[in-house]
Amino acid sequence: MQPKINCVHLTNKTGKVNKQLDEKIIQGCLKKDVKSQQAFYTFFSSSMYAVCLRYSNTKEDAKDILQDGFVKVFSKLNQYSGKGSLEGWMKKVFVNTALEHYRINKVYQQQSDVSEAYAVATDAEAIGALTQQEILAVMQQMAPGFRTILNMYAIEGYSHAEIADMLGISEGTSKSQLSRARVIFIQTWKQLQKVKK
Repeated sequence: MQPKINCVHLTNKTGKVNKQLDEKIIQGCLKKDVKSQQAFYTFFSSSMYAVCLRYSNTKEDAKDILQDGFVKVFSKLNQYSGKGSLEGWMKKVFVNTALEHYRINKVYQQQSDVSEAYAVATDAEAIGALTQQEILAVMQQMAPGFRTILNMYAIEGYSHAEIADMLGISEGTSKSQLSRARVIFIQTWKQLQKVKK
């Protein structure tokens, strides 16, 4: 017997409900109903695609991760306990899917030459004023290893211990990669600003 999941509310940071997904859709997904799965996909695809883009080199990679992530969500939806937001649970599935994608391709192990990156001065005020699109554009220019660590720590909120465990690296490597990633982010942002001018 499938667990009954009540109507799912998605809340913003202020706690106000801004979307609601009909319980019938979730129950249909649990029963592998294609129309329910299509409605579910339509409801969540844009927010999950944004997660996938942050971890990918290209839009094509992001689409592959998105598809794989939804396959996993549909196969594991019965494991969602109803505690916390469904979107938050899904986000973890998509992050793990993106990490598996890169683990298989071993791109997270790639390093770029960062000797010049340490010479870049930090401009915190300018970086703080970036839009989501600008941040995404900068991150997609970064080497996958640095982008992955920066995403996991700064955006997803994982600890260095969790990152180390998920990527099969040491905590020290996670910390040093994050430090380098921050500097490279600024360097990449400055390079993109020069191109715009």
